[in-house]
Amino acid sequence: MLTNNTHAALAGVSRIYPAAAGHGEVHALGPVDLTLARGEFFTVVGPSGCGKSTLLEVLAGLSPASAGETSFEGKPVEGRVPEGVGVVFQEDASFPWLTVRDNVAFGLRRALADPAEVERRVRDAIAFMGLKDFARAYPAQLSGGMRQRVCIARTLVLRPRLILLDEPFGALDAQTRLLMGDELLRLWRETGATVLLITHALDEAAMLADRVGAMSARPGRFIDVVATGWPRERDSRIVARPEFGAVTGRLWELLRGESIKALGHATGGRAAGMQA
Repeated sequence: MLTNNTHAALAGVSRIYPAAAGHGEVHALGPVDLTLARGEFFTVVGPSGCGKSTLLEVLAGLSPASAGETSFEGKPVEGRVPEGVGVVFQEDASFPWLTVRDNVAFGLRRALADPAEVERRVRDAIAFMGLKDFARAYPAQLSGGMRQRVCIARTLVLRPRLILLDEPFGALDAQTRLLMGDELLRLWRETGATVLLITHALDEAAMLADRVGAMSARPGRFIDVVATGWPRERDSRIVARPEFGAVTGRLWELLRGESIKALGHATGGRAAGMQA
């Protein structure tokens, strides 16, 4: 149901990839209904191959829906990333031949004509992500976590009102992921943006989210949306609370059977016996 507080929405959205190279068509997603409230943090979890990334790509305008409607701020999303939407992927998308400062400034220089404003916003984004001492460094001189901060800063500098993140910390160790989650929560609170995060990690999804959408095996659809009830002023210390275990336990209860189905599809059904 759309309200005045709705920031982005998917209504009856499906995505079917056409047959190619001797393979039949793939029904990857849907039908899916999702309403994101303005300023909320929503995470999506589900089995591998269930269409999580496809959902994000459709919402971002990077992949067309086969059916249904996608909207951002009341306007249809059609064929391109709308102004006001920023996307961060798992892959390191920094340009190795550019410094941190020039990486962060890359898109903004195309969007703004005022060099002074570009410099101010780049400086602020670099400082916000804790990269001030590395502004003149190249990506090869940074850790994986720092390179992801560069990619987030490059998105943040454009001041998106909706931030879509597809497994941005997937390549990092568990401890670094928790700390990067703290940075992401700080970014969310201080910018007031709406955030949708795709992740495989149930603890990450539970720690970060106001609500967690649990998806079925392909074709992906929401089987439940779990409200966490966390305060807005939260960080990774919340994982020590008893309620945190209850949330992650609920998510695994929802996803265990779906993950077995997905594994069965991938192994030709040989995993079906695991459900007993």
